[in-house]
Amino acid sequence: MAAYPRSLPLLPGHGGRSAMTCLYRCGNACSHAVPNNSDNPYFGDVVTAELSRRGLLRAGSLGALVIGAGAVALATDAAPAEAVAPAGHTGPRTPINGAGLTFKPIPPNTLDTVIVPNGCDNAVILRWGDPVVPGAPAFRADRQSAAAQAKQFGYNNDWLVTLPLDRHGRRALLVVNHEYTNENLMFPGYTTPEALTVEQVRVSMAAHGLSVVEIERVGDTGRWVPVARGTRRWNRRITAGTPMRFTGPAAGSALLRTAADPSGTMVLGSLNNCAGGLTPWGTILSGEENFNQYFVGGDAVPAGAKPALTRYGIDTVNRYPSGSRKWERADARFDLSAHPNEANRFGWILELDPHDPNFTPRKHTAPGRFKHEGAEIILARDGRVVAYMGDDERFDYLYKFVSDKKMRRGDKPFDRAHNMTLLESGTLYVASFGFSSAPEIDGSGTLPADGAFNGTGRWIPLARDRQSLVPGMSVDEVLVHTRLAADAVGATKMDRPEDVAPNLRTGKVYAALTNNTRRGAARQPAADEVNPRSNNRHGHILEITEDGGDNAATTFTWTVPIVCGDPADPSTYFAGYDKTKVSPISCPDNLDFDAHGNLWISTDGNALGSNDGLFAVPLDGPERGHVKQFLTVPVGAEQASASLSDDNRTVFVSVQHPGEIDGASMDNPASTWPDGDYARPAVISVWGVDGRHIGA
Repeated sequence: MAAYPRSLPLLPGHGGRSAMTCLYRCGNACSHAVPNNSDNPYFGDVVTAELSRRGLLRAGSLGALVIGAGAVALATDAAPAEAVAPAGHTGPRTPINGAGLTFKPIPPNTLDTVIVPNGCDNAVILRWGDPVVPGAPAFRADRQSAAAQAKQFGYNNDWLVTLPLDRHGRRALLVVNHEYTNENLMFPGYTTPEALTVEQVRVSMAAHGLSVVEIERVGDTGRWVPVARGTRRWNRRITAGTPMRFTGPAAGSALLRTAADPSGTMVLGSLNNCAGGLTPWGTILSGEENFNQYFVGGDAVPAGAKPALTRYGIDTVNRYPSGSRKWERADARFDLSAHPNEANRFGWILELDPHDPNFTPRKHTAPGRFKHEGAEIILARDGRVVAYMGDDERFDYLYKFVSDKKMRRGDKPFDRAHNMTLLESGTLYVASFGFSSAPEIDGSGTLPADGAFNGTGRWIPLARDRQSLVPGMSVDEVLVHTRLAADAVGATKMDRPEDVAPNLRTGKVYAALTNNTRRGAARQPAADEVNPRSNNRHGHILEITEDGGDNAATTFTWTVPIVCGDPADPSTYFAGYDKTKVSPISCPDNLDFDAHGNLWISTDGNALGSNDGLFAVPLDGPERGHVKQFLTVPVGAEQASASLSDDNRTVFVSVQHPGEIDGASMDNPASTWPDGDYARPAVISVWGVDGRHIGA
């Protein structure tokens, strides 16, 4: 067996990812031209000299400024109301001091295993190929078939969540995204994409999507296992071929119609499902991210369709782009020369009811189409649903969606049926940030004169009540080509917005800006206060406070409490906390909160030379900014997602693409986690052996 480096190669533009990960995860997005070529005016550019940004912060409101192409007026429509906690979630929406993070942080490492703090243990719940639905055969790497994979746990598990099935915390539904496949690590004897058989391509298609699996607690521990085969009432696999339907204003649009679906209302499958969200009415949301890499034939689409395809990263010059997945060999709809609208049918937020194994998943068009990391929900003060979303691309945008209708808190079937329509109509916004002028922000990470990266901002409306608010674009154009709409109104270009999560205890919103090595490069946007570092290899965390404490507000203040990296690096910042006590952290990706309101951060692509991991940090009180590393994943793996149980005794962790290192294969693995033979992505549980809360 060949020897492999036990650290991730630091390739230009790739953060800490291997070239193999970049190829399969996103089709080498960092090696291609930036899709966003708009020349957006920033908030800071349009505020007049008489109104300094610091004065705006003191004022707390920006009146009726006009921003961006088309002179879109930005008037607030938020109404004050009494604060409420979202149904289905516990805890008051009032600030509390961080608590419970008394664990001793683990050191950075490059070990090929999961490392947890003293007093904790971990075990695998499910791995790629494990049986999920009745009739699923046991996994055999040398006898894979699409029919078998459609019944087995999919590949590269990403975002996950658990939904309790009883009041005693004994049983739950585990819902997991399966983001992408890596045929190098899946098939013995793999050589090239062209050498894959059509059946192997179909295996890969079946390994995408989602899994719903019933699990149960082992005794009084924090360990969880799948229930016995005969009782898997809710278990289900969603794949690239599962029938789904569109909802909302763009459903039926000519932009969504194909020869196979002339109505533009039905679609097969979900692709590149990354992060997600749990709704207060018990369904889950899943975001379709790097869907562009699955399509070929962009050179032959009508000329009028090419600008939008290019804006979404689809090659419109080469018939067969390098790095494409070759799926057109198994399904002609992935060839845009024959089916030019098929790509428009991906890049949406999907809603699934995991309690109904016959539920037809819905792709909601009202929250827009882009490379969705996920969608996280909180209730506005008046009961409307607010979903926060990030577009995971260099120099793309932050969004939020506010429903037209209010959520019903009842538990009757008609209440739930009503709530499952809330994402079908509402207002879609994109964020514009105000910040200091360039002389004060030089890209070095040096704090401005007032000692903080902070400012004000507005949510610019793109569509409302099934009407376009972007001049020159119809409502279905705004929703199908949301990136172009956001370009037109002057949204702020961000450093790869991934997970965007509201803290249900405080209403504040946190965004993981993963990295952007193009920031400050030639002919690229310079650093600004909300993206304060040039060559941003390590990323940062953004905190948004909606005006009046109402998540439906159209203005906000913001701060950057954490600028990631090695604490010894002067460009890093940890909310003013003593950096000698802080764990190194690089490339924040997924976010979650524990029962105390602390933020838990999963990383993807550690550019500091050690394995990815899970970190926790208090958001309030004297410990604000004290980042501590709780866990590391095996070599080559991503700490894709973490979800803490309601009782805070277990953290469920998604370990994605272990051993994904250049030159590795199933026959010659760079990692042998979890079973000692070859690498298999898996979901694990981590718990305290003494039964205490995780992290305590």
